[in-house]
Amino acid sequence: MTPHQIELVQQSFADVKPIAAAAAELFYNRLFTLDPSLRTMFKGDIRQQGQMLMSMIGAAVNGLTNLDALVPVVRSLGARHVNYGVRDAHYPVVGGVLLWTLEQGLGPKFTPEVREAWAEAYGLLANTMMQGAELDAPRSASGASPHWGANQQPGEAGSAVSGLETGAPV
Repeated sequence: MTPHQIELVQQSFADVKPIAAAAAELFYNRLFTLDPSLRTMFKGDIRQQGQMLMSMIGAAVNGLTNLDALVPVVRSLGARHVNYGVRDAHYPVVGGVLLWTLEQGLGPKFTPEVREAWAEAYGLLANTMMQGAELDAPRSASGASPHWGANQQPGEAGSAVSGLETGAPV
């Protein structure tokens, strides 16, 4: 991603924050409409899940300026999501729903340039999560919990990415 694309993603996400609850509701309604089988991955209150989603997106968006800290945390997130049933085939669906949700929420501010920046950001994050899932596949398949790494604990990567720890798929 270019610095300008990062800036576009961060600025546009700032415009989404005031409507975060509505955006999360739009996101999950669209996601479950396009792929109803995904609904079973989400246990509990979907509004709380929406808050976690928006928090995680915010942490990732802030972390785009510090990829050295963000990438290991996102890889770990991908490894954990294997245990929730997330597969590589789910990532394009989620990406499309994310872009659709941003378009609904931002309206005319969701320009082709902003769309491209978000597509780049999502591609980077999704590919990193899939790498984490692939690297951790033997442990995940055995039922063991995905790990953070030898010397890393959740949240240690810094405040820009500490919001990425969660106990549910997003």
